[in-house]
Amino acid sequence: MTREFFDEQLAQLDTELLKMGALVEQSLAGAMRVLETGEVQLAHRIIEADNEIDQKERDIETLCLHLLLRQQPVARDLRTISAALKMITDIERIGDQAADICKIVLDMEQAAAEPLIRVRHLPALGVAASAQVSAAIDAFVTHDLERAQQVILDDDTVDSLFTVVRGELFGWMRAMDEEQAIAIDLLLIAKYFERIGDHAQSVAEWVEYSITGMHKGVPIT
Repeated sequence: MTREFFDEQLAQLDTELLKMGALVEQSLAGAMRVLETGEVQLAHRIIEADNEIDQKERDIETLCLHLLLRQQPVARDLRTISAALKMITDIERIGDQAADICKIVLDMEQAAAEPLIRVRHLPALGVAASAQVSAAIDAFVTHDLERAQQVILDDDTVDSLFTVVRGELFGWMRAMDEEQAIAIDLLLIAKYFERIGDHAQSVAEWVEYSITGMHKGVPIT
């Protein structure tokens, strides 16, 4: 494999990661709409789309392994490929969690829109987590260390919003015993958004590693 072809394959890796990221972002946006509207058909489409995200993960894994086996990558290239292999696991799990949110909404006894009135910060939590995902993937493709580090810091915002949402739901549960099941479902959804933020943070940490060789402040050779 010539260096020129290797560079083309590295560019293809960026393209495939962007495609996978776009699929996950679409699923997240759709899950948030399902949460607000209870749209059954959209929920099913997002659940089915998770198979496409899983396939994209396998395709990227295959491309990464070919890059590792067909050429001896220099240190920077090796970090990029290794980081991509780690990142796609987090990105795939974000897709899983978007699908899981839709499954919960489908199982709820009533449409999600009315309970959301009393859990005002849940949509904001979803928006914040989704923004983290977009920024983390973009930071990898553009090799933007500053942006990756900002995503890591932004996880505090997601965590804070989760704490607020949890407080809103606990207050609702205490006041309305008969609606506790719905509150528990929404708390689980909030936890999925919080985990999505964690996965985005993890992606950003691997971006930081691909640029600096440091992962969570520790050098990895």
